[in-house]
Amino acid sequence: QVQLAESGGGMVQAGESLELSCSADERIMNTHAMGWFRQAPGKEPEFVAAITWSGDETYYGESMKGRFTISRDNAKNTVYLRMDSLKPEDTAIYYCVADLNSLRLGMLHVYDDRGQGTQVTVST
Repeated sequence: QVQLAESGGGMVQAGESLELSCSADERIMNTHAMGWFRQAPGKEPEFVAAITWSGDETYYGESMKGRFTISRDNAKNTVYLRMDSLKPEDTAIYYCVADLNSLRLGMLHVYDDRGQGTQVTVST
């Protein structure tokens, strides 16, 4: 079982920024593509972003492009999601995900493992 632990969620006002972190096992960080999904109340899960294990390629959901940035530090076993210019519609539970195949995660939005999630709330 892959252990993924998200942190950094909270409540911010529209226009502000927030950075999420996801800690993972070293084995996972050295082999898996990592990413983020989100789910708002009453809505389907939505792909947010993904990054290859080496960090040389990234993928983003359409509404996140230009506002969100995914990155990873394999030495710290951590993946980050920097969110700028937040909007109320970004309010959701954000989940860290992992998959061995970066194309499957980044293009098909399919993953093997998911964390427990962290709540992000953006107020007007």
